[in-house]
Amino acid sequence: MEIHSPAGALPHIPDDLTVPQFIFDCEHSTRPRRNASTPWLIEDDTGKKISGDELRRRTLGLANGLRLKYGILLLFSRNHIDYPVAIWAAHRLGAVISGANPDFSSNELLYQLRETEASIIIVHPDALATALSAALEAGVSSERVVLFNAKESVPSNTTHETVNDLIELGLRSELAFVERRLRPGEAKTKLAFLSFSSGTTGKPKAVAIPHYAPIANVIQIAAHNKVNEAYCDWKDRRYRPGDVAIGVLPLYHIYGLVINLHFILFTGMSLVVIPKFNFEQMLKSITRHCISHLLLVPPHVVLLCKHPVVKKYDLRKHVKLIMCGAAPLSFELNQKLFEMFPDAHIGQAYGMTETCTATTMWPINQKRGKSGSGGQLMPGTIARVVKLDGTLAAYDEVGELVIKTPSVALGYSNNKEATKETFIDGWIKTGDEAKIDRNGEVWILDRLKALAPAELEGCLLDHPAVSNACVVGIPDDYSGEIPVAFVVLTATAAEEVTSDPQASEAIKDSIVKKHVADHKVHYKHLAGGVEFVTAIPTSPSGKLLRRILREQAKQLKRTVVRTKL
Repeated sequence: MEIHSPAGALPHIPDDLTVPQFIFDCEHSTRPRRNASTPWLIEDDTGKKISGDELRRRTLGLANGLRLKYGILLLFSRNHIDYPVAIWAAHRLGAVISGANPDFSSNELLYQLRETEASIIIVHPDALATALSAALEAGVSSERVVLFNAKESVPSNTTHETVNDLIELGLRSELAFVERRLRPGEAKTKLAFLSFSSGTTGKPKAVAIPHYAPIANVIQIAAHNKVNEAYCDWKDRRYRPGDVAIGVLPLYHIYGLVINLHFILFTGMSLVVIPKFNFEQMLKSITRHCISHLLLVPPHVVLLCKHPVVKKYDLRKHVKLIMCGAAPLSFELNQKLFEMFPDAHIGQAYGMTETCTATTMWPINQKRGKSGSGGQLMPGTIARVVKLDGTLAAYDEVGELVIKTPSVALGYSNNKEATKETFIDGWIKTGDEAKIDRNGEVWILDRLKALAPAELEGCLLDHPAVSNACVVGIPDDYSGEIPVAFVVLTATAAEEVTSDPQASEAIKDSIVKKHVADHKVHYKHLAGGVEFVTAIPTSPSGKLLRRILREQAKQLKRTVVRTKL
């Protein structure tokens, strides 16, 4: 059975625009008129307000300063007021953007540099050393490392150009480029982003996202939420021009990039750009800037519900919407949010990088989403649930969720095999176990895909005490899912553990707190720890039987190791 969106018809999606042309210049039936006095961006620490005209000017200046010297730009930075300017300037030139996690180690950044073949890095000064190390290994000249301006951490003796330098150069120089105008239909194939995802298996892959995909998703979300329709009293509308959203989600991630940045600006709202997450500082920002819309992930919600410092702040008078994505929330957390914010719109959304973010969202006729549900399919989206025997599930039957949406990516860059496994005749195999009920609500039950297993397993096998390893994910209220490693020790290490029981904890610490922590970004750390086993279960063909170990891991009482926020 195929399930179609109950949210109505999908409005027209322009297929001849780049992302900045859509954001700056496009009038659309789903787009409300922005109040002239409403800023587009607000800088969190200074309160500086930036208008659309100023963003347009800076985008033109940076594009002219960069000119056509560069092909793929890699942004290695925490959130910054000029992060979207860099995106739109690159797109004005016809270039492609790839955002990288600013907490990456040098070898993780090197992997992304090599996968994208980026020719320039725009980096926050506090990540400069890592960027230079990776650039050297990748053969990218240090002259092609450009700094975002951040007065507190720009080295006084730096020889690197800054974004401001390039903007000023571009604005005082004659126009040196002609902006690309796309032919009808070309936005569906013209590459805009290389955004990294674990996909359903293996190492992170570069998801090739054309300009059409984020444009389509913004329009889908706007139509789903009736953004430009008088469907109820003004005070109860979910998104209104002049409202203020928090920009705490990282802009290198698809959720932050498409929904938190482009969709929020499309609705005529302001976005408070927060460079680095700190929970109490976030609460202060909500009250200081009168933030009405919180776009969050489960770790934020856990703190919001459980941290004692929340009692110091009167958040109810500001907050009118909370959306959570990236992983399911537990029933208990949902109920706590409902109690804390009795008048707010609260719900969840579901999507993935390969669908250029959201495919489901809680319906507009419900102020509160159903606890545990990802919501209903958005306009233009079709879903199937495929059972283990390959047949289509009926309502409330469990299987793998498979999605068709106009915001679909082109595939994985330079990876035909992985593309063939996931992108099938316009459909996306999500790798998530789900069911759809008779109301069209999509319930994500489990991840059939493992949490970046091959990458972590490869790292573990480099440890001198590890002979074999299998990584599985287990549910966690805070992170949605955390990795646990089942490890087979080498003969020497196993003998050491047998003769000295204290050696077991020492080896586990060396794996979790030293080896993996030194080589992987914090969210890939083994928060669920290590369990020693004598053998890894495999199928007759040698495939790791992760499901067996996942069930075994769920039975373990584990002390979760967290990175302090």
